[in-house]
Amino acid sequence: MKKSDQLAEFVRDSLRLGKDRKQIAGALKTAGWATNEVDEALNAWADDEFEVPIPRPRPSVSAKEAFIYGLMFTALAMAAWHLASLSFHLIDRWFPDPLEAINEHLVGYRVQRMRWSVAALIVFGPLFYFLNLKITRATDNDPGKRRSAVRKWFGYITLFLAAISLLGDALWIIYSFLNGDLGIRLISKGLVVLMIAGVIFLYFRNETGADENAA
Repeated sequence: MKKSDQLAEFVRDSLRLGKDRKQIAGALKTAGWATNEVDEALNAWADDEFEVPIPRPRPSVSAKEAFIYGLMFTALAMAAWHLASLSFHLIDRWFPDPLEAINEHLVGYRVQRMRWSVAALIVFGPLFYFLNLKITRATDNDPGKRRSAVRKWFGYITLFLAAISLLGDALWIIYSFLNGDLGIRLISKGLVVLMIAGVIFLYFRNETGADENAA
């Protein structure tokens, strides 16, 4: 039997016998259980004066959810990456470097990259929208799905990556400013990264906040 199962059974049996939560916590800590383990075990049961301990809802995990969320966040990452790439190439065309403008090979390469980014956005943009809409409808119909452990993990991973992008963008702009290279092209590219990462961060921050409230 797993340690977590032993702990859960002990707490359940103790509550069933009418033991006070402080008594249970004290006994477990005396036995060597960590405070966070004790708190988690006690929080798994509702604090209600009922004859039988009432379990609280627990996060769920399923292979289907992992597939859907993995595909959705992959589509989001690809769409964000190619949106930034397309924006960078457009900025380079709108504010060309005189030395790069005469390089036909570089100009041709940028055109190819722009076409590739447009193709990627046509594929991954609608895919993300469809999957996100599907998940939103599913959670509206069944709010319990917000407790999905897979959903929370992918949500916080996305927040982490967006935060890293924002910090990296801020570092890049400050360094360029101190280096005297903060031109219109760098500012425009920095704003692109800031807007894309900021929108993603705010969206999933709201989503994870709603998940915490549902839990």
